[in-house]
Order: sequence, then structure tokens, then C-alpha cells
Amino acid sequence: MSDMAPDFTLPGTSGDVTLSDLKGHKVVLFFYPRDDTSGCTKENEAFTALQDAFDAAGTKVFGISKDSLASHEKFMAKKSLTVPLLSDEHSDVCEKFGVWVEKKMYGKTYMGIERATFLIDAEGKIARTWRKVKVPGHAEEVLEAAQTL
Repeated sequence: MSDMAPDFTLPGTSGDVTLSDLKGHKVVLFFYPRDDTSGCTKENEAFTALQDAFDAAGTKVFGISKDSLASHEKFMAKKSLTVPLLSDEHSDVCEKFGVWVEKKMYGKTYMGIERATFLIDAEGKIARTWRKVKVPGHAEEVLEAAQTL
């Protein structure tokens, strides 16, 4: 029933990450719109708070946005975040995962990242997808799904 997750390599705060190199581990990819905005900060803080539990569940967690590596590093330092962040400046990976979408705000239409999370199993298949994520309780829900996968 589940599709293979599209492979990619992106620069990250802990070095380059290639999805196919992570086979054998469960992987959580959470796409978020922008560093250092309120919802994105809360989401990153929630995943950071649960990092030990994700590690215990054999699950690697990465946040992805179009922000630069320098922006990610500043954001992580400012907010004491520990989950590695990946930089998709050209939105290639966002497009592969279908999260680069048309958005509307104040009557204006623009392209942006839909807040979405993907849980990928140890074989590289997408096991669960969350779209249009609401931040409160989300990281906990993803952790529970990872623990039962």
C-alpha cells in the first residue's frame, strides 16, 4: 500500500543526508515553512523534546525547509534545537514529496511549504503521512506511530 519515499541528498546541520543511506532505520521528515517563526519554532522544539524517545524507537528525525544552512544553524543555536535540519533551498525535495504548494494569505497567492510530516519505514517506504499539520500534539502523535511501526 505504501510507496517508496523519493531518494534525495540535502545539506544538513549535521552534514549531508542521503535518504537511501538511512535504510534499516525508520525516518521522520517534517517539512516546515520557515526558521524562527512561531509555529515552526514550536514544532522544532516539540521534536527536540522527544528526540531521546525517537532514538529509542530507532527513528531518525529531520526537519526540512527552504532556509539556508546558515539560517538553520542560527535557528538551532537560538532555540537550543537538537534535531538536524536540512536545507532544500531549490525546493526539489519539497516538490518530490508534494509539499511545495500554492498558498493564500491576505488574499495573495504564493508558493510555499505545506507543513507536512512523513514517517518512512526501515525499508524506505512511506508508512504514514500527515498533511496540513497542526503543531500542538503533532510530534507526540508521530512518535507514537514510529513506536508502533
